[in-house]
Amino acid sequence: MTMPSPRKFFHAISYLQYPLLLAAVGFYVPFVISLLNKQPDWAVLNHVLILFGVSLSFSTLQDTTTTQNKLSEKVWQHPTKGKVALVIIAIMAFGFMAVGLLALMWFEADQTQSVAVGLTVLGIGMLGLLKAAIEMFDNHRLDKNPQ
Repeated sequence: MTMPSPRKFFHAISYLQYPLLLAAVGFYVPFVISLLNKQPDWAVLNHVLILFGVSLSFSTLQDTTTTQNKLSEKVWQHPTKGKVALVIIAIMAFGFMAVGLLALMWFEADQTQSVAVGLTVLGIGMLGLLKAAIEMFDNHRLDKNPQ
C-alpha cells in the first residue's frame, strides 16, 4: 500500500469543511428563530461563528494549485479581481479578529464574551483563508502564469 502524498491527504481532509458548515447552518436556524421571538440566544450565535471559523480553517487545507469552480477561476486568473478579493478577505479577517478581541477586553457580559470568542475564531479562520487565497492568486493569475 502506497502512502498518499501530503498534498492529497490534506486536500481530502479539507472536505471536513462541509459537515462543519452544515453544523453551523444547523445552529443558525435556532438563532434566527430566537431573533424572531425577540429573545436572541447569543450563545447559539457563538456556536455558529465558531463552527463557521473552523470550517474556513479546514477549507484552507485544499490544494491551491486547482480551482473549485469557474467563478473562483475567473477571480484568481484576473489580476485586478484577485487583488480586490484579497483586500476584501483581509479586511474581513482583521476586522472580525479586531472586533472579537476588543469585545473580549472591553465588555464583561457573558453574552458579549461568547460572541466575541466566536468572532475571534471566525477572524482566525478568515486569516487562514487569506493565506490560501494568496496562494490561489499566485498559482492562477494569467499575467504571471500564462497558459
